[in-house]
Amino acid sequence: MSVVALLVLSVQHLHGSALPAVSSYEFTAFRMQQYNLGQQKHGCRGAIVVAEARSADEPSLTRRCIIMKVEDFSAEKYLEAQRQNAAAVLILLPKNISSVPHSTVQTFMMSESVALQKETLIPVYVAPEDEQLLYMYEEVKQAAAARTSSIFGVLPGAGEDAPTIVITAYYDSYGLAPWLSFGADSNGSSVTILLELARLFQKLYSSSSTRPQYNLMFSLTGGGKYNFLGTKRWIEENLDHAESSLLHDNVAFVVCLDTLGKSDELFVHVSRPPKPDTPVHSFIQQLEEVVSSRFSWVKVGLVHKKINLVESTIAWEHERYSLRRIPGFTLSHLEDPKSALRGSILDTMSQVDFRKLKRNGLIIAETLARFMYNLTDKVNKSRKHNKNLQTQRRNCPDSRLSSLMSFLTSVPRATQLLDKEPSQILMVNSLEHEFKRYLQQVHRHTFRQDRRDPDVSFFDQMNQPIVMYRVKPAAFDLFLGGCITAYLGIVYYSIQNFGYLYNKLKASVKSKHQ
Repeated sequence: MSVVALLVLSVQHLHGSALPAVSSYEFTAFRMQQYNLGQQKHGCRGAIVVAEARSADEPSLTRRCIIMKVEDFSAEKYLEAQRQNAAAVLILLPKNISSVPHSTVQTFMMSESVALQKETLIPVYVAPEDEQLLYMYEEVKQAAAARTSSIFGVLPGAGEDAPTIVITAYYDSYGLAPWLSFGADSNGSSVTILLELARLFQKLYSSSSTRPQYNLMFSLTGGGKYNFLGTKRWIEENLDHAESSLLHDNVAFVVCLDTLGKSDELFVHVSRPPKPDTPVHSFIQQLEEVVSSRFSWVKVGLVHKKINLVESTIAWEHERYSLRRIPGFTLSHLEDPKSALRGSILDTMSQVDFRKLKRNGLIIAETLARFMYNLTDKVNKSRKHNKNLQTQRRNCPDSRLSSLMSFLTSVPRATQLLDKEPSQILMVNSLEHEFKRYLQQVHRHTFRQDRRDPDVSFFDQMNQPIVMYRVKPAAFDLFLGGCITAYLGIVYYSIQNFGYLYNKLKASVKSKHQ
């Protein structure tokens, strides 16, 4: 018996789609069978679906309706949807099954058999493909790629329930003309330091003898120049939609890196003064000790700025975390969040001092190490960890930082352009390779989603061909204009006095003949 089901699927509209967007679409779907055989229950017990549509490729499926084609459906994906408590599964059946490859048919049949063996509370529907359903399917597939507004890598700490430290930076640039916005200092310098921190600490975490009691998470986000939308969405995905994530657990603090490519000043921006005996307060103390002992010429300052909930925009990335009661702070050589240095087409490689960039990276690395290993200059047992960290510092040549910065500034990274030109970079280990894949995804996909965000709208035609002509100076124009005026005046006078001029000319000709 067929069932006509109205599945309420929230699918965001993509600009430039072949089909017009519709607010709702009613179609016929066939529910997975449900029966009892003796004491054994089989099939799905649920029927009603009101959920946002998502692709099976997305990591978070909780309370989502998973749309799959026949070639996407597998026993593993079906069981994963059950494990994450998906709201429903919708399978699109092709009109011409004979066109489906034999291997795909066999895989689907085996998965279908697995699905029928036990009961499930998740509604499972099968619907014949049509133009609108295929359009929706392509939308959620593209949204799955675009939803990577942030990617993160985690170095797991020793022991269970270890607290987590998050190191994050945003990737995009900003300026008067998007095609000329390369963002070297803001915020390519912070991305460079983040990647280098990931490389350094991966070495320390690779050995159980040097692994600290903290999880270390590295996160790159997009939309930093537009109210940190990438950070906002990543937090929402982890706190509101995921059943379990490191942000749900014990977060010690979040370190946000922002504009660290020059200056002998380093400011710690906080939303509220850190209380004594808190991880943030301890980290700041360690930071001051590192600077005073090894970089005494560097000025460290604490800047306290309350979050103004009335304003539509926020000043620093850590405020996104503070709004969700996650402790965090921003490290920057800028004191004023409205500094013009955070968004200019003149922010190129020439604005970055690589010695100061490396120094700031070393300050942050050593401070992190001291905090996580609970090290001080007076503790003898810290010698082994300090020796390992010093070895890693020596393995941080200026050429590495220069090559990373050259890559980041090789193409404009303005938000509007991040999907227009792919890029490549050679990384040296697996963790950095993951960041390489992310950077390529950011260039292609990240802000397709933000173009649909009601908080930000972008307009195209940012680079236009202009034809310039060489012209005469203004004096020539005046002279030419005078000549034309005189000519027209003579013509006008001749027309108005044609009879008089004709008689004069006729009389003149007669006098010559006589």
